[in-house]
Amino acid sequence: MEKHRIYTMSFASVYPLYITKAERKGRTKTEVDEIITWLTGYSNADLKKVLEDQTDFETFFANAPKLNPARKLITGFICGIRVEDIKEPIMQEIRYLDKLVDELAKGKAMEKILRSVQS
Repeated sequence: MEKHRIYTMSFASVYPLYITKAERKGRTKTEVDEIITWLTGYSNADLKKVLEDQTDFETFFANAPKLNPARKLITGFICGIRVEDIKEPIMQEIRYLDKLVDELAKGKAMEKILRSVQS
């Protein structure tokens, strides 16, 4: 089976689109970065390196330092598909990120976007 083309796209080519989407709705690059670091465990320095290296999406998520366990609490539709029903792990991670950026652009509070697992 052939890989979806988004897997081979560089994260750096899509990152500015996330920023633009957020900024159009009065949100900030800092908030987008906070979402990315929350989801993946990348530090701001690591994120900068990933962008400079033109790392592809598949590698970006495969090498994520610590995927947040609370990401499994992300539910709802993105691109007409329920994120919790996506079977392909890397595609699900990509769609989790898309969903979080959408929530940011829709004005949702960061405390709600960055879900937490109750102990």
